[in-house]
Amino acid sequence: MLIGTEHEYSINGPGMVPLPESDRILEALSGPGASAAPFGSVTLAKELQKTVIEVIPARPAPRIHDLEVMVAAGVAAFCARFGHQYTLLGLGMHPALSLSQTRVWDGDEQQYYAVYDRIFGLSQHGWLNIQALQLNLGYADDRELVAIFNRLRALLPYLAAISAASPFVEGVPAGAMDNRLRYYRENQRQIPAICNRIVPEELGSRAGYDDWLDRMYRDLRAAGGAALCNEWVASFGVIVRFSRRCVELKVMDEQECVRSDMALSAFVRALVRADLPFLSTDRDDLLLLLEQAITHGTGQLRPELLRLWHAAERSATPDERPYLPLVRERIEQGSIAELLMDRWREDRDLPGIMEDMAGSLRTNIPYAAPRS
Repeated sequence: MLIGTEHEYSINGPGMVPLPESDRILEALSGPGASAAPFGSVTLAKELQKTVIEVIPARPAPRIHDLEVMVAAGVAAFCARFGHQYTLLGLGMHPALSLSQTRVWDGDEQQYYAVYDRIFGLSQHGWLNIQALQLNLGYADDRELVAIFNRLRALLPYLAAISAASPFVEGVPAGAMDNRLRYYRENQRQIPAICNRIVPEELGSRAGYDDWLDRMYRDLRAAGGAALCNEWVASFGVIVRFSRRCVELKVMDEQECVRSDMALSAFVRALVRADLPFLSTDRDDLLLLLEQAITHGTGQLRPELLRLWHAAERSATPDERPYLPLVRERIEQGSIAELLMDRWREDRDLPGIMEDMAGSLRTNIPYAAPRS
C-alpha cells in the first residue's frame, strides 16, 4: 500500500515569534508569485496562513523509512538554506501565536480563501493557527476505499489521543490536549455537513460518499460558496481524495519531529490491516471517545491504546515495526501535549519548550520527558 504524508510547520524568527513569510521563502526558491517549490527530496508549498509552510515528500512510497528519509532531508535542507533567518516548529498549533501575527495567503487561489472568509470568517485559530500531519493511503478499488475509510473512521479518537500536540493557545494552557481539533471542528459551523463533528457516518459505498459531497455542495451553493464545491472541501477527520486515489487522514496533530510523524504513520498503516474485532463503529461511542481524547490525550484511553498497539505489532511489516516502540512510549508516558503540560507545570518556561521542540525537528530526535 502506497503511503504519503504532508507536514505543516510554522515559520519563526528570533524568540520563536511567528513570521508570515511563506511567500518570501517560496519566491526565493521559485520566483515571484510561486505557491510551491521543488526543494530536493521534498516540495515546499504554501498554506492558507502565511506563518506556515507545508513540506511534502517528492512522491508517495511503499515504505515508511523512505518517506522519513525524504522529509528529514527536506527539513535539514531548509535549515541549511534558511536557518540564519527562520526556525521551523512542528506541533498542532503555534503555542504563542496571536491572530494579529499571521496573514492569509494572498497569491494564487486567494479567490477560494475570499469565499471561505465571507462564509466562515477566517480570523480565528481554527483557520490561522492549525498544523496537521496528513496521511494519505492509496486504495486499489472501491471496496478497498470503503474498508480503509471505515477502519480509519473507527480509529479517529485513538489517533487524536496519541497525536495530541496542541495544549497551548496564545501562550497559555487552554484546557485541552488537542486544541487544534477543538478549533477545527468549529471553523465551518455555519455549514455543519462539511466537518460533521469530525466523525462521519459509516460509509457503505463510493456512491454514499458522493451523496455526502452533494449535500455539502448544495449547502455551499445556498450560501454563495459554489467556488468551493470540490472534493477537498470535505473536512471530516478522514476524507476521500478521488483525484489522488487515496484516503486522507486529517485528524492527527503535527508532531515535534519527522521521526514521530513516521511512527504514527507506521502505527496507522499496521492498524489498517490488523484484526480489530473489539473496535466500536457506533458514531455516538466514537464522538464520546473523541471528546475524551481532545480533552485528556491518552489519559483516559490508555488500555484501549495498548490493545491497539499489540494488534499493530502483530500485523506490522519489517518496515513498520522499528517505529512502534516510540508509539508505545507515547501511549505509556503520554502524548506530546501531555509531556509538555507536565513540563509546563514544573517550570512555566514556554519559550524554552518551543526552543526544544524546534530542536527536535531540526535534529529529528523525538522529545522525551526529562528523567527525574
